[in-house]
Amino acid sequence: MKGAALRKQAIQNMHNRNIIRNSFEKPAANVAEMFGVNVFNRQAMRTLLPKGAFRTLMKTLEEGEPLDPSLADIVANAMKDWAIGRGASHYTHWFQPMTGFTAEKHDSFLVSSGDDGAILEFSGKTLIQGEPDASSFPSGGIRSTFEARGYTGWDPTSPAFLMESTMGKTLCIPTVFCAYSGHALDKKTPLLRSIDAINKQAIRLLRALGNKQAKRVTCTVGAEQEYFLIDESFYLLRPDLINAGRALFGAKPPKGQEMEDHYWGSIKERVLAFMMDAEAELYKLGVPVKTRHNEVAPAQFEVAPIFEGANIAIDHNMLLMEVFRKTAQKHGLRCLFHEKPFSGVNGSGKHNNWSLADDLGNNLLEPGNTPHENTQFICVLTAILRALDKYGGLLRASIASAGNDHRLGANEAPPAILSVYLGDTLNSVIEGLISGKGGSGAKGARTIEIGVTTLPSLPRDASDRNRTSPFAFTGNKFEFRAVGSSQSLAFPNTVLNTIVADSLHYIAAKIEEGVKGGRPLNDVVQEVVQKTLTEHKRIIFNGDNYSEEWHKEAHKRGLPNLHNTMEALPRLVDKETKELFKSHAVLNEEELMSRYNVQLEAYCKTINIEALLTSNIAATMILPAALAYQTQLAGSIIATKSVLNGADMTVQQGLLQDIMEKASKLKVAVDTLDKLNKKDEKLHSDLFDHAKFYETKIIPAMNDVRSIADELEMLVDDSLWPLPKFREMLYIY
Repeated sequence: MKGAALRKQAIQNMHNRNIIRNSFEKPAANVAEMFGVNVFNRQAMRTLLPKGAFRTLMKTLEEGEPLDPSLADIVANAMKDWAIGRGASHYTHWFQPMTGFTAEKHDSFLVSSGDDGAILEFSGKTLIQGEPDASSFPSGGIRSTFEARGYTGWDPTSPAFLMESTMGKTLCIPTVFCAYSGHALDKKTPLLRSIDAINKQAIRLLRALGNKQAKRVTCTVGAEQEYFLIDESFYLLRPDLINAGRALFGAKPPKGQEMEDHYWGSIKERVLAFMMDAEAELYKLGVPVKTRHNEVAPAQFEVAPIFEGANIAIDHNMLLMEVFRKTAQKHGLRCLFHEKPFSGVNGSGKHNNWSLADDLGNNLLEPGNTPHENTQFICVLTAILRALDKYGGLLRASIASAGNDHRLGANEAPPAILSVYLGDTLNSVIEGLISGKGGSGAKGARTIEIGVTTLPSLPRDASDRNRTSPFAFTGNKFEFRAVGSSQSLAFPNTVLNTIVADSLHYIAAKIEEGVKGGRPLNDVVQEVVQKTLTEHKRIIFNGDNYSEEWHKEAHKRGLPNLHNTMEALPRLVDKETKELFKSHAVLNEEELMSRYNVQLEAYCKTINIEALLTSNIAATMILPAALAYQTQLAGSIIATKSVLNGADMTVQQGLLQDIMEKASKLKVAVDTLDKLNKKDEKLHSDLFDHAKFYETKIIPAMNDVRSIADELEMLVDDSLWPLPKFREMLYIY
């Protein structure tokens, strides 16, 4: 079976499929009853732990108190009984290495009893620490391959959970992951350190402003996740989707998203069945998914949760992606999280909605109605604006990847220039604070004095949303829209937390210094805010971030425009970044350099895989189809001339000539790419130079191959074309 015959069979397979019912445990199940049934949450702990142990553990969870090691055996035994009682036979330390995915090694609860029998056992020591083989995980030079010892350590702030499979359940225990030397080898450890850093500096600022009630400040995150769904029959006919996660070939479909009919349109029954099934699994895992809808591009969708603490929200997003992948296969679909799986239509992002909240339930980014609340809000906002201006390049580097390079800067995602959108009302207030004159909503034109009633009431949602802004204020939070859909949120939030912690420290220190000198608090705050906003106001932009005018203006303001991964990554290891992470004890220099190296290695490996695939698919699938059509055309011309001697075959011969020329160009382009692929890597001993080679040589060569192949797709007989086309994959599912 060849060419379109395979595609037609794939379509027939879809036609014959039945809708799979979702996995709600009973008809019309109450979601509230299902929620968290597979989570060792507070309710489970309250029931199974002794009261004293439960209270002590809660101090760790709620107040950041160090974990009492004596609790470990009690918690481990309760966790084991809970898991086994729900069908678990194995446990695993579930961690997040620098691969960007999760990792797990399953161990049975079963141990020998010494009398030819066996018992089920799970000790506190096993709960707290595991020893996985760390030799094959990315380390970025922290350790050598032969140095295999690594450790996982229980993270009690993220609850254990049960992952269901066809044959049973596995107890998953969220953990950190470190090398024998103590260096962090994962994405969670720096995140937890950054959460501690922002808590320390936020509390310091609140104390400087006279807030004595709040004891802890936490980061909250809500991650909107975009993704594509295509039928598995098509997916299995596309080696590029299987191996690279994106279509390396494919002409733009006749209909893309021009009609704007997919966005928030009626959800197809098969897709809705998948969504409901995945949601049911997520509810059991305590993941508070809230929203589902069609996205802009055909076959593109979005899911969004309710806000949670950053650590748990990021764990839940990793879980969500895993559940979506598994559930999609169950429904004969494949879920694609690549930032740009199909050229010509919008790619996918992961909008990171971020805010700060204290332990009293107050959102520090919620404008208030009292002078004290607004003083707090303005100081925190000022710190964030300073952080984004001072470290915008670093934040840009945190979301740099080969996949995100396809998306950032196009009219579907924020540009690579970091700026902040505040909206007209809040922007007017900021301008008033800088100038010392009243902004919109102030009483007359009186001077705004922070801490007195002349500061205007700042309502939520006082202005429109700006979807072109990479970092937009949306009423009581900031939406960081530039994160790629396949990326873990851990490192972007680690960077965001750290740069904001640094600016909170700066603001607090200035206020403390002024008050210590005997000046009134309001006067000091007014001066610090005014001076800081004046120095960093260039980061604020409320207009169209896609416009050419903004790019020119941003250049004039001196804002960095780091177009791609290779321009952005060096910001991870400059002197200022090293000092920043060291001063807040988030990453030491070795750990920071390791992440830089891992990012470069991932970039090189990603492009290398794509380049090899591009060459292979072009040479073994597309070129043979073009040559077959060339032969078919030549035979048709000869046959026609033999019957109609003297017939004018100019048009047919022109088509044959076109196919011949394009087939020849494709072969030359593939040969050029092959020569580059075979270049000895020893020529690029420096990792950055090696990555630069991929950016400047390999990617353009790949694009040349694709360009010719996509032209051939529009000419070659459809019955000969071997790859499912965009017009099919994006609309038949």
